[in-house]
Amino acid sequence: MEWLSLISNFLWKYVLSALLIFVGLFFTVRLKFFQIRHFGHILNQTAGQIFKKDKQKGSITPFQAFTSSLASTAGATNIVGVPVGIYLGGPGALFWMWIIALIGMATKYGEIAMGLKYREKNKEGIWVGGPQYYIRKALGWKKIAFLFAFILMIELIPSIMVQSNSITTQVQGAFGWDRWITGLIITGIVGIIVFGGIKRIANVTDKVVPFMVLTYLTICLIVIGANISQIPSVFSLIFTHAFTPISATGGFAGAGFALALRWGIARGLYSNEAGLGTAPITHSAAQTDHPSKQAFWGVFSVFIDTIIICTVSGLTVLVTGAWTKVDSSEEASNMIDIALSTMYGDTFGGGFISLFLLFFVLTTIGVLVFFGEKQAEYLYGLKASWIMRFVYIVSIFVGGIGGLEFVWQFLDLMLAAVVVFNVIPLFFMRKEIIELTDDYFNRVYKGKGTKPKITLFHDQDPPSM
Repeated sequence: MEWLSLISNFLWKYVLSALLIFVGLFFTVRLKFFQIRHFGHILNQTAGQIFKKDKQKGSITPFQAFTSSLASTAGATNIVGVPVGIYLGGPGALFWMWIIALIGMATKYGEIAMGLKYREKNKEGIWVGGPQYYIRKALGWKKIAFLFAFILMIELIPSIMVQSNSITTQVQGAFGWDRWITGLIITGIVGIIVFGGIKRIANVTDKVVPFMVLTYLTICLIVIGANISQIPSVFSLIFTHAFTPISATGGFAGAGFALALRWGIARGLYSNEAGLGTAPITHSAAQTDHPSKQAFWGVFSVFIDTIIICTVSGLTVLVTGAWTKVDSSEEASNMIDIALSTMYGDTFGGGFISLFLLFFVLTTIGVLVFFGEKQAEYLYGLKASWIMRFVYIVSIFVGGIGGLEFVWQFLDLMLAAVVVFNVIPLFFMRKEIIELTDDYFNRVYKGKGTKPKITLFHDQDPPSM
């Protein structure tokens, strides 16, 4: 299967990176850098509204939609992926990760806005939406909408297997548990969560995700605080070596500008999943009176996921020197363990990370199952979504014990197809995204006029039974 890996690497390294950067830059410029200019307002409409009860149309609260979406991105990529990116690209990779996050905010905003604009109610009275809906309803591209939904539905099987296997392997290494035991526990817990639908998933994520994020940040910030004297030199490393080569030091083999750029972009794209099309699926169920208002949560999500969590992970391994204490990219995934052990000891470092990843994998898999169900529902109806729910739950256990590993090799290739079938249609909807944004900032934010000049929602009543 070496040819498969070569194709996937080529697509992600060149084609998809260029596509995502181009679309993100286009929306950033065309929307007048709104994610920077109006960042204070975005924070006010997101973090400032967490405890506000909204009576608008929707099945879950805006904050629950945010935490459900964040659950699918935060976790292993932030903890394991960032150190690997630093090992391969040097400290400068962090700088390019920040740049990609800033332009990715515009992409994620656009796809969530379109998800809200073209959402609808299903037969159970639950609001549903996502790329498959806005591709079909806004552009009339029914075949592309079908392909997006079908490929994502299938892709989620190996994706869930990989997530499950990562945590059973981690727990086995940290606590010595057999993988089938951990796999069985994860399967049972996720099954209980997902059989309650999006409302139960949201009720779990809005409690677990904030707690785990705050706990992780606190643990890491204590380590950073203990090494506060290293901060000036670390930021000097980041900004200097974002553009110039860095020589070998310790176990670090050295890296040039191209590697810093490549791995910074890769970590940024993988971390926040802007352009993948999954965020609109959860956000489409949110209570809101304007698509842009809910789409701000997408901007906030990228900020939390990449600018905050990934940066804290990166700084932790840099200030402690852990990035120079490994000799291979395989060992680089243990950098956070090494960094935390400098203050808390070896046992706590590995045990905490394993426990942290376990909680996040539980919420991540629960949300991934929901994503898959919604694709099956769109394609074949509610009964099909229940069948796929069972398939996904079985795949949790199969992946946990390391079964069907050959299927995992198709993961990156299918993800590439999903991105293409979402981002290109999104670019063709640029006029609608711009109109929605202008309407919000001119009419709602500045208070000019009372009635929108454009259609904000193309939602509909539940189909007849």
